[in-house]
Amino acid sequence: MNAEEHTIKSGLVALAGPPNTGKSTLLNKLIGQKLAIVSPKPQTTRVRMLGVVNGDGYQIVLVDTPGLHRGRSALNREMMRAAQSGLADVDLALFLVDAHEKPSAGKLEELRGYVRAIAAPVLLLLNKCDLLAKDRVLPLIELWRDVRDFAAIIPISAMTGQGLDAVVAEVVARLPYGPRYFPDDIPTDASERFLAAEIIREKIFLRTGQEVPYATAVLIESFTMDQPGHITIHAVIVAERDSQKAIIIGKGGKKLKEIGILARKEIEGMTGARIMLKLWVKVKKDWSEDRNFLRELGFAPGP
Repeated sequence: MNAEEHTIKSGLVALAGPPNTGKSTLLNKLIGQKLAIVSPKPQTTRVRMLGVVNGDGYQIVLVDTPGLHRGRSALNREMMRAAQSGLADVDLALFLVDAHEKPSAGKLEELRGYVRAIAAPVLLLLNKCDLLAKDRVLPLIELWRDVRDFAAIIPISAMTGQGLDAVVAEVVARLPYGPRYFPDDIPTDASERFLAAEIIREKIFLRTGQEVPYATAVLIESFTMDQPGHITIHAVIVAERDSQKAIIIGKGGKKLKEIGILARKEIEGMTGARIMLKLWVKVKKDWSEDRNFLRELGFAPGP
């Protein structure tokens, strides 16, 4: 162990919870920049993503996971596998719930099973408490006390940052001393190629409705720097049906153009380069059940 390892607190911390509770928003807020895509729709996150939070005397490696849910498709099963594997071998877990949603008895029992299966200590974060009347917070805390012996229960707002200093303090206090896993200037282990695909997928979530975002995937076919400061990206948006393809393209190609413009601007902000983004839409029927295609998307389908 080198000299720094005696003074640095470091470790892996999982972000877990039901879909659409603010895990990705929290990750982005703690890191201080946007890494994980965010939309008002549930189950936006599909794969694990690492985000690195550096501070005076600590490094927190956050593992953002898909929302814990039940699903029948192969894609849903792989999302659950990614979520559960993200909870293995961590030093601590942050379990987010939406303070505005009082779970039914059945849902609470389901969440109880997820939470009690986490081997590491768990901090319960009651998100969106800035929008909740103060007299409703204590009853909510009492409701969740019966679910598990949490290391702490903290009301927060991932959007405004309320309560996040307390979260960081609680996390650091429970991390072991050890090495920095990443250099200070590296916020994630994700490649720009992967992040570009996620940005495009986010714009599909934001610009289309109903089932379309859930029936689409994005593959980056090429990501090349033609010259310093200029990158050309060829990406394919994959839909399951012709009707979905038509919605993504829009009348006269208007919707696809909107998606491309929004994605290009954000990718330029991420890379600091001029981006030439070329998008195509193709149909691959029932791709969410195709194990080989799921491997192309970065999943490692189990048996």
